[in-house]
Amino acid sequence: MRTICLYFEIHQIIHLKRYRFFDIGTDHYYYDDYANETSMNEIAEHSYIPALNTLIGMAKDSGGAFKVALSISGVALELLEVNCPAVIDLLRQLNDTGCCEFLCEPYSHGLSSLVNDDCFREEVLRQRSKIKQMFGKEPKVFRNSSLIYSDEIGSVVASMGFKGMLTEGAKHVLGWKSPHYLYHCNQAPALKLLLRDFKLSDDISLRFSNSEWAEYPLFADKYINWIDALPQEEQVINIFMELSALGMVQPLSSNILEFLKALPACAKAKGITFSTPSEIVSNLKSVSPLDAAYPISWVDEERDTSAWLGNVMQREAFNKLYSVAERVHLCDDRRIKQDWDYLQASNNFRFMTTKNNGLYLNRGIYDSPYDAFTNYMNILGDFMKRVDSLYPLDIDNEELCSLLTTIKNQGDEITKLQKEVTKWQSKAKRVVAEQKSIPKKAEEVKAKAV
Repeated sequence: MRTICLYFEIHQIIHLKRYRFFDIGTDHYYYDDYANETSMNEIAEHSYIPALNTLIGMAKDSGGAFKVALSISGVALELLEVNCPAVIDLLRQLNDTGCCEFLCEPYSHGLSSLVNDDCFREEVLRQRSKIKQMFGKEPKVFRNSSLIYSDEIGSVVASMGFKGMLTEGAKHVLGWKSPHYLYHCNQAPALKLLLRDFKLSDDISLRFSNSEWAEYPLFADKYINWIDALPQEEQVINIFMELSALGMVQPLSSNILEFLKALPACAKAKGITFSTPSEIVSNLKSVSPLDAAYPISWVDEERDTSAWLGNVMQREAFNKLYSVAERVHLCDDRRIKQDWDYLQASNNFRFMTTKNNGLYLNRGIYDSPYDAFTNYMNILGDFMKRVDSLYPLDIDNEELCSLLTTIKNQGDEITKLQKEVTKWQSKAKRVVAEQKSIPKKAEEVKAKAV
């Protein structure tokens, strides 16, 4: 039976403030709180809240037949918890329907999978724990930032215990093959891969309200007819997009939510079901390995990483950031850790792109990619100074790790000795108390004898 896997991503940009060269060393706060709050509230009001209410209604009205998957970056969760707790409540309500699967992704929505396995593992496992804490279930399927995938990344993801992973059905990787099958990682066959159908996904997320599009207006029955017309052996239709496409990219006035609500009934009439990624991974067999020697993503026509690392500025900023990765990974300073998450976010590098992909790119406060690079490097300069003050550069990483291990061991030994001291102090108090009670007991015995 043919099934649709519908997935939405929730991620929010952390807006950096204007940071001058002369701020380095004097100002350690890098964020535009007003921009973060207003943009989060705007997206919540015009997209997340109405879209999630629609998904909750679809799940309840379908009697469990409608299924959907979501993933949320850790930095987005932090912003939602502070500025829009109503969205968190709706996510919990959607979870309570039993029709939603929450996937795991990197906490920072960053690019650590491309350069540092330790950092990548740490933030993935941290996000997995957070999702389990919030929604009561540990994610079994993984979704990397912007669907970035390669053979090596797949192998690392499999080693963390995930059963499935989402990625792009890129033409230059698939060749003549179709994205409408289940594949697996060629280095870790146990990791199943669900490949995005970029045409059907972009028909909703990018083209739905475009009156110049040849298929405009798009209705649910027409869309389902396209799926039904596919070859019968093609059983899995993966439609992946950002949740903000519903209400922001495609305005609510375009009736995008009415279109979405009509999909389950139209699909049911054609014998087409909805499934979560875990259900597909568990119920279907892979047809072949997917060979991806170089990273692929769901961004731009090239479907690669050039949107973030395509020019000299981006690579310089990226390499500079991860040059302190091991030291940040070893430290336990809460502010350093949080800044590290926010500075890793992929949009920081996307703002520096010089590519012309034909789509409008909102650079926020930046006038140009060069402006974005300068501002980010100023902030990064201050951040690196703070890291260096904790772990000086004249100590190499191996020596630093050894010193930190020694410090940790000494701390553990001190804690153990403190417990021993507390134990003996308690025992001494009992002995003293007993000694004080001896004369009293003697008097009592003497009184009874008389």
